[in-house]
Amino acid sequence: MSLLTVNQEKCERDGICAEVCPAAIIEFKDKDAFPTLVHGGDKLCIKCGHCVAVCPHGAMSHVIMKPEECPPVKEDWLFGPEQVEHFMRYRRSIRNYKKKQVEQEVLTKLINVARFAPSGHNRQPVKWLVINERDEVQRMAGFVIDWMRHLIKEDSPLVAAMNLNRVVAFWEGGNDPICRNAPHIIITYAHKDDGTAPTACTIALTYLELAASSFDLGACWAGYFNAAATFWPPMQKELGFPEGNISFGAMMVGYPKFKYQRLPLRKDAAIIWR
Repeated sequence: MSLLTVNQEKCERDGICAEVCPAAIIEFKDKDAFPTLVHGGDKLCIKCGHCVAVCPHGAMSHVIMKPEECPPVKEDWLFGPEQVEHFMRYRRSIRNYKKKQVEQEVLTKLINVARFAPSGHNRQPVKWLVINERDEVQRMAGFVIDWMRHLIKEDSPLVAAMNLNRVVAFWEGGNDPICRNAPHIIITYAHKDDGTAPTACTIALTYLELAASSFDLGACWAGYFNAAATFWPPMQKELGFPEGNISFGAMMVGYPKFKYQRLPLRKDAAIIWR
């Protein structure tokens, strides 16, 4: 089966598909020709779907996606600049959660939004691990504390840099400074040798955090958790990633205990114009 199929009755030969193709594998051999693949183009395609998505006539099909399978853009749903600014500024790092589990179906929908985050060469390397039970979240938080105690014992420079004595003291006082009593932790992981994975996982979790409020959820980066998942072998063993895979980020998720009423201020942007 051909990688690309052109409906010649619909195609207007306007060249848009060739212009947007990031791999430059679509060509028009002459002004009256229909778009075709360059020689070897099937091996260079990154399967991004730009050619299918951009065609205003619905004339282009890719072997893995047809125009009728791709939802149309709803212009009246798109944000204007003021709405985008409000939405972005409304985002808060949520560290107080209700004692309520989030339905698995809701978490699945949230991840299914985040999976559309961009990745280098459209490799889509991101995989997801959801720690879904509150007791298991707390058990894994205990491994983070074990890692911190190890660093304190070894007099690591990280102890002062990360205030680990204070964090451990909070934990021993019955508090949870690691996961903030969140009911769920969502982790992105990928193969350690994939150079696109760190950025892709970070962007995917950012998408997830931004999308959370639309599901009435709150989220916060679980920095201590991910640090331990990166450096503490006992925790890595418990997480049980497939061979060669490592954590590239973790997010607390749950129903927020409080609702924020205002948009706080931030420093002005430091911009250099050249």
